[in-house]
Amino acid sequence: MSWDEKAFVEKLEGTHDFPDNYTFKFIVKPEHQPKVEALLPGAEIKLKPSSGNKYVSITLNQKMNSSQEVVEVYKQANKIEGIIAL
Repeated sequence: MSWDEKAFVEKLEGTHDFPDNYTFKFIVKPEHQPKVEALLPGAEIKLKPSSGNKYVSITLNQKMNSSQEVVEVYKQANKIEGIIAL
């Protein structure tokens, strides 16, 4: 994962007053959907398959306690093959 974690944390803290609801959006192949859903057990989940059903867009919304908790979800998501975080 090539991103500036410190800058991301600063941006999160500038736009959210934690604890706060946070929305994660990912695109994966359908066979990886359960792995994405397992990142946030109990989260509100919305699914949208692509027109050819090759991919699924997954939106997860859950209350997060800190910016670091959000970062950890992205770090775990990065371990899922072929995932795209939006």
